[in-house]
Amino acid sequence: MVEIGRHVRRVKRKILRISDVMTSTVVTIEIDDTLQTAKDIFDNTYFHHLPVVGDSAVDYRRTSDGKLLGVVSDRDLLKVLSPNIGTAAETLKDLSCLNKKVHQVMTRQLITLESTADIYDAIAIFNRHRVSCIPIVDDSSVIQGILSWRYILKALERMRK
Repeated sequence: MVEIGRHVRRVKRKILRISDVMTSTVVTIEIDDTLQTAKDIFDNTYFHHLPVVGDSAVDYRRTSDGKLLGVVSDRDLLKVLSPNIGTAAETLKDLSCLNKKVHQVMTRQLITLESTADIYDAIAIFNRHRVSCIPIVDDSSVIQGILSWRYILKALERMRK
């Protein structure tokens, strides 16, 4: 509502859908890829999150169903990597952690949305949970995009103009 003098005028605003705000250009990583692969992606892009996809079977045999199984963030990676990697103090033990598999460090307890949800659903998730991105999936849990709180802020700024 906008108050003008003593009159109140309702302003109808467009409710943004997740599909209007999310990025649909998503780089994914396989569940059995190494942390070295994840590190290489993070080192060469501006990404902070990588959706982890693969077979949803318990034994992780690949059937390439592409289901979202988890997310690995650059912060997840920093927690397990030695700070000596890439320095003169680097040891074989430091490097061996790069051979760990993504599924050993990824977040499995995911909160997802479908692209038909609105940004207020996403805002509620960001406010209630300690997440910095929300994977956007279809009804088969196949990744469609990714949403960060920054995308929402940018969209709101564009609407203001």
